[in-house]
Amino acid sequence: MGSYRFDAELWEHAGEAAWHFVTVPAELSEDLRGDAGPRRGFGSVRVRVTIGGSTWSTSVFPSAAGPFLLPVKKAVRRAEELEAGDTVAVELVVDEASRPG
Repeated sequence: MGSYRFDAELWEHAGEAAWHFVTVPAELSEDLRGDAGPRRGFGSVRVRVTIGGSTWSTSVFPSAAGPFLLPVKKAVRRAEELEAGDTVAVELVVDEASRPG
């Protein structure tokens, strides 16, 4: 496996910083946990993400509710003209270094 595609809403974290996230669907989060093997700090998994014409490397982080959260940086939001509340099509690929050998 290692590659996941889904649509989800972009949302802004209520706090001082204007962090924006996409929540990875629960079922895909479970698949991702199994595919990634041992996780890094904070339970994160290194991934390569594509939204529209933008591709970058980052990590997804487990939320208190269970599903992973994907941070979407400002440069991507600007390039893809995204705002909180927009539905985005995401392709997420687990970094080979994160996968069990």
